[in-house]
Amino acid sequence: MSDFQVGFYALPNGDKPAKEFITGLDRKMRAKMLRTIETLEDKGNQLREPYSKHLDDGIFELRAKVGSDISRVMYFFVVNREIILTHGFIKKSQKTPSAEIDRAKRYRKDYLERKNKK
Repeated sequence: MSDFQVGFYALPNGDKPAKEFITGLDRKMRAKMLRTIETLEDKGNQLREPYSKHLDDGIFELRAKVGSDISRVMYFFVVNREIILTHGFIKKSQKTPSAEIDRAKRYRKDYLERKNKK
């Protein structure tokens, strides 16, 4: 039984960017990312590099590497040991693009606003 519950952020139209990203990865990379997500469920906020890295203001990235390809999935923590995966991208440069971090923050803000209206 894992300590943390991982879920996907859903856009207002129901699309789940992180889930679609992971589904679209090739077989090896997808397997690696799914194993990394399982590790995240077990370790939660104890997960560190090379698997996970805190980027900015409570936004983290989950990392999977196959050969020279590196996939990233952004996530954040919610109360009750819940982890929400926002979206993913293939990393091309050393530094995570600030646009990806900003997108994760927007998704988090939207998620929390909609969750609090329930």
